[in-house]
Amino acid sequence: MIPMRDGIKLETVILAPTGAAGPLPILLARTPYGVPKDTEGMVGGWRAALAVDGYIWVYQNLRGRFASEGAFVMSRAPRDRADPKAIDEGTDAYDTIEWLVHNVPRNNGRVGMMGASYDAWTATMALLDPHPALKAVLEEASPADQFLGDDFHHSGAFRLAYGFEYVALLESNKDENTFFKFGRGDIYDFFLSMGPLANADERYFHGKMPTWNDFVAHPNNDAFRQKQSFTPYLKKTTVPLLNVSGFWDQEDFYGPSAIYETFEKEDAEHLNQIVIGPWNHGGWYDRGGHLGNIEFGSETGVHYNEVVRPRWLAYWLHGKGERPSAEATIFETGTNRWRTFDKWPPEVGVSKKKLYLQADHRLSFEAPKERGAAAADEYVSDPANPVPFRPRPILPLFTSEQWPEWLVQDQRFVEHRPDVLSYQTGVLAEGVTIGGDIVADLFASTSGEDSDWIVKLIDVYPEGEAAPPQKDADPKARAPVDMRGYELMIASKVLRGRFRESFVSPAKIPSGKIVRYAIDLQCHAHTFLPGHRIMVQVQSSWFPVIDRNPQRWVPNIFTARAGDYVRATQRISRSLEAASAIVLPVLAP
Repeated sequence: MIPMRDGIKLETVILAPTGAAGPLPILLARTPYGVPKDTEGMVGGWRAALAVDGYIWVYQNLRGRFASEGAFVMSRAPRDRADPKAIDEGTDAYDTIEWLVHNVPRNNGRVGMMGASYDAWTATMALLDPHPALKAVLEEASPADQFLGDDFHHSGAFRLAYGFEYVALLESNKDENTFFKFGRGDIYDFFLSMGPLANADERYFHGKMPTWNDFVAHPNNDAFRQKQSFTPYLKKTTVPLLNVSGFWDQEDFYGPSAIYETFEKEDAEHLNQIVIGPWNHGGWYDRGGHLGNIEFGSETGVHYNEVVRPRWLAYWLHGKGERPSAEATIFETGTNRWRTFDKWPPEVGVSKKKLYLQADHRLSFEAPKERGAAAADEYVSDPANPVPFRPRPILPLFTSEQWPEWLVQDQRFVEHRPDVLSYQTGVLAEGVTIGGDIVADLFASTSGEDSDWIVKLIDVYPEGEAAPPQKDADPKARAPVDMRGYELMIASKVLRGRFRESFVSPAKIPSGKIVRYAIDLQCHAHTFLPGHRIMVQVQSSWFPVIDRNPQRWVPNIFTARAGDYVRATQRISRSLEAASAIVLPVLAP
């Protein structure tokens, strides 16, 4: 029970290897999910490569979780530095490191912080006021801004299923992780029958969940939300930092890129680096040879676990080996190869090319020639029948195997819905390689007063005859998957229309008027191989990963009522004057 500066004590487990030849560095992880009960599971797996060099492992429960004293505050905002008694996750990390270096036997005075997701966020928070003994921070999928792109909101749109389950998990019981019991086989049905968001609290939470109360009280990116986003507080790191993420991270892909970009502004000493692999949330801990049906040609997680991470930590905490020099280590999918860049996103050898939506549901790099309002496609968005984000039945996110793989789900399951528009190129004669940020330049109108716009960039695999069965195939090997016609999402994002001009001050969409929307699909490195097609899908619901937009203007969707949810006709322009397109960062061969 390590004391903090305000007298609160935090439950901490320290695991030291027996028979170590000399003093060892400390690896600290601070978590809301519980500390190890014993040494079972703490040896082997991805830790084996680190055990070769030797570390003292320290795990600590955050305030108010399990046996740690104090009150738990989810995503606790940085403290007011004018208040000498104020605390935050940075001060708790500082006080913990101070205690460890003076009380743990045979430590070498160097401390590294690491962890994934929430644990990565607490590690990054330690950089706000780093202890002198903190010599390395390795954040794997840290959230950075919960309104713009991480767990709870994407571009202002509320991530309903995730936010609902996560609040129940962390705020129902401080002494254990409590999973919400839906009592149904399909959470699509559960959330649809729940009705408006206001019913979540009225029926299930009853005002007892602080984070849900905050969702309701702060539906916009106001001062409260901006303070929770700690990137404005990050100016310059004096501690080596490795940012790690996966292109198909279903929870926190935005965060590591935002943190990396923030520190890059003042990184003359090249302490700030990034690694992006073909992973989901935490997928780097697995062998990483595939994600769902998508094969990567090598065990990408093994490469990270046995080469990248141990070498980086060994240099900064043990003083072994050569200083890691790669600014950006990026896995390019499609060609399935690791690449290094001296800047991410890259600037040299990149050209921004627009892939335009065309008549007859075509995509082309040539600008459209049609003019006028008739050059458009339309669909009806009905909140009573929203587009599911994956094939039904949809199981609870945290207790099923669906959630980790949904971003690589074959998109053919929605291709012929009347409320999803699909556009595609012809068969590619040559490969198209992209590397960097992808943006949808969408011109659209709605008969409603608010709308969600979801855009997906998809790699369509070739058709053809089925491959003949392999003779003498290894019975232990993974069975081959028929990928003919597979539609793989490469990038996707939602923009809540009310936030098209400002995330602070939402505004009603003028009904029937064409409005331009810039939708950031974030970055990827991928090659659309010869014989494949490029597809773009546009829709206005993604349920229940995103809550339903009422499509009638209400100041706060969390307090909307059933009568506010109305059908709307959506029109996507593809005219010369208002040419909807995907802007691709095409890399030179």
